[in-house]
Amino acid sequence: MTDQNVSRSARTVAVTAGRPQNENDPLNASIVLASNFQSTGDYARTHGTSTWAALETAVGELENGQCLSFATGMAAASAILFALNPSVVVLPTVSYLGVRALLGDMQEHGHVRVVSVDIVETKAVTQAMNEAVAQVGAERVVLWIETPTNPTLDEAELEELCRAANASNVKTVVDSTFASPIGQQPLKLGASVVMHSGTKFIGGHSDLMIGLALTNQSEIFEKLSRARVVQGATPGALEAFLALRGLRTLPLRYEAASKNADEICRRLQAHRAIEWAKNVGPMLSYIVKDGAQAADKVCASASMIITATSLGGVETTMERRQKYAGDAHVNPGLIRMSVGIEDVEDIWSDLEKALAS
Repeated sequence: MTDQNVSRSARTVAVTAGRPQNENDPLNASIVLASNFQSTGDYARTHGTSTWAALETAVGELENGQCLSFATGMAAASAILFALNPSVVVLPTVSYLGVRALLGDMQEHGHVRVVSVDIVETKAVTQAMNEAVAQVGAERVVLWIETPTNPTLDEAELEELCRAANASNVKTVVDSTFASPIGQQPLKLGASVVMHSGTKFIGGHSDLMIGLALTNQSEIFEKLSRARVVQGATPGALEAFLALRGLRTLPLRYEAASKNADEICRRLQAHRAIEWAKNVGPMLSYIVKDGAQAADKVCASASMIITATSLGGVETTMERRQKYAGDAHVNPGLIRMSVGIEDVEDIWSDLEKALAS
């Protein structure tokens, strides 16, 4: 049985947390396929299942908060906005296009006003947040932080922003998908809510969709629980099981992929065809000097590296981001790469040939 009072590393927690605790139980939480339960009056959409609970317990221990699982990352984002009910959201100009599209629709329908900011400009972000507080009150303002940002990998001064928001009684949401629970734990820095697209690094094998939201504030947790129930944004049993299985190896995968990304980035920075390159953990973005057509050719010419829009799996993927309308503001030659755990020399060989094509 796991001793909950013993402090263990994230690497250990990823392996041990969320396992069945009774004698003669299997080592792993089972896939519970149920909508209803005998005698108790419980209903899965309302009360959850032991499969969800195992995943939520494990991620909650990693992030130092209470966790709820959702059908997708966007379902988690929608539930967070429903629960917090802001009238103003301060949002990074460069951030996940799905969240920006959702907030854009909400703004168009008159439900919220979006204030766009450069998330690395801490003073400007704080000023925009405080101006919104002066207009509508702190309870109606949410500071939405994405760090690192998608796809430019901008890094916010997270602790400073959380401190400023807390000083103004503003709730903060941190999309920590790219960092994963291994790269950062925003609740420990003062964030109100953390979200993950568990589809990415937590699942880690490109075979599921799931979202996660975490908080260490009981009132917010109850509102998030209510949002999941009334919006029907519950996860599938198989998806929750697979996400927990993926979590078990997350520290190893993240470490190996990060090491590969560090090396690939170093070589790209010295390559004559590359204008700029940066990586944060396994995520790597680079700009091809000759623009969109050249970048598209790089993606098309790779034989091992897969052109794909999702990320965080064991395989290396890449794509040119400006081809999407939601990322039209991004440099046309920017390619976002999710570096996998293949041999680094094989990754580089494939990429180098593609750059020379």
